[in-house]
Amino acid sequence: MGATKTDFFTDEQNKIAVIAKALGHPARIAIIEYLLKVNECICGDIVNELPLAQPTVSQHLKELKNAGLIKGNIEGNSVCYCIDEKAFEILNAFFSNIISAVKKQNCC
Repeated sequence: MGATKTDFFTDEQNKIAVIAKALGHPARIAIIEYLLKVNECICGDIVNELPLAQPTVSQHLKELKNAGLIKGNIEGNSVCYCIDEKAFEILNAFFSNIISAVKKQNCC
């Protein structure tokens, strides 16, 4: 079997791409902002905060969780979500490096 296109990039580059793709929808940004605002695990209030149907919100939560941006714990019949700081540490390091390099460059 041949190599996939992602095989040509580092693990870090692939991880950042997965995170960026997950953040590429405004509903997912809204979910992240809501979780940051409440600063605790949320078990169902997210659907009430967005103008989307429950299955749609569940799909967005799944994408965020698969990218490592949020964590989920099962409590009874529901899953409680909160921010997973590891993915945001990766993004912080990535964008800090970019900002540092941009400030040093002498470009048009």
